[in-house]
Amino acid sequence: MAQLRGPHSDPWDCTIIALLMTDTPATAARPTTAPIWDIFCQVIDNFGDIGVCWRLAADLAQRGCAVRLWVDDAAALTWMAPQGAPHVQVLPWPVQAPTGGVGQVVVEAFGCEIPDPFLQAVASAAQQRPTPPVWINLEYLSAEDYVERCHRLPSRLMSGPAAGLTRWFFYPGFSTRTGGLLREADMTQHQAGFDRPAWRAQHGVGTHDLTISLFCYEPTAFAQVFASTPTSAHWLVTPGRATALVRAQLPPPIPSHVHFLPPCPQPQFDEMLWACDLNFVRGEDSLARALWAGQPFVWHIYPQHDDAHHAKLAAFLDWLDAPASLRQAHAVWNGTADANTTWPTVTRATLADWAHCVQAARNRLLAQPSLAEQLMAFAGEKG
Repeated sequence: MAQLRGPHSDPWDCTIIALLMTDTPATAARPTTAPIWDIFCQVIDNFGDIGVCWRLAADLAQRGCAVRLWVDDAAALTWMAPQGAPHVQVLPWPVQAPTGGVGQVVVEAFGCEIPDPFLQAVASAAQQRPTPPVWINLEYLSAEDYVERCHRLPSRLMSGPAAGLTRWFFYPGFSTRTGGLLREADMTQHQAGFDRPAWRAQHGVGTHDLTISLFCYEPTAFAQVFASTPTSAHWLVTPGRATALVRAQLPPPIPSHVHFLPPCPQPQFDEMLWACDLNFVRGEDSLARALWAGQPFVWHIYPQHDDAHHAKLAAFLDWLDAPASLRQAHAVWNGTADANTTWPTVTRATLADWAHCVQAARNRLLAQPSLAEQLMAFAGEKG
């Protein structure tokens, strides 16, 4: 089977920084009146934070903004976004205020703490400009009830270099009373033009072969699930933790229907989700991409030590209106099921039932403005 094409994963260096900071020469320069967005991202683990922030930065730029992405570890972008994006600059975590001042909008992603020198520059801009910068705290994705209550709420800072300024909480979400999901303006067009049979043929997968993608943490149920699937099924295993899991769980020699993939750019990851019959996804970014793919999927939610993720998973499945078999699959995969619950029998009819559920949810989401659109509207309203 041909592997998904992906760039090398060499360490981050000045050459790559220069590439990502430079607009594509053939692209027309962004007008000087374009609003500047400063997005801050700290990479904790698993690349979910940088994945979301990169998609947001690129989407905002495509919609007419100039974006500076400040990140403490941009190494993942060497394979996630090797060509960069027009009008997006990737910059190292700042130790001082930027030359020329801060942007019109400052986005603090996932509770990362913006460095004090930058906050001091935000405070100065608030005093000197007719319109102060709009400071947004972009929160994690959840279907829980508190999201609708807390979305768009202000928080006035009482101390520190930004004392007196207001930070606004902005929650992505699934309902019309939240900030929505990331969705590129041309996503549906690209998906409509995707040649699924050609993709599968190129990667050694027959049109009717059961094909499963695996992007996960370390589910204890993997061996059970793997054993329940036909030996003719193709497993596309993503690099990192999923690959380590499979190599640890399956004794050598690894079966020929298991294919280990190299890292790949985000658009190629999306195409894999479009092409597969069942997708195992994890975290936040790939959950959204699985929803847009419209194919059956099982979400491996990020486990938390206090089991708070159990309620988060239940809330999502309620919003999804998941059938009983899909709820059972999620419970087993995420380790929330009781000892007597096993992986459900997954037939073509089961997958069709799951696909119907996912596609109905996708249609509901397509009727809502995307996260970038709502962020831009909110910044315009507050600025």
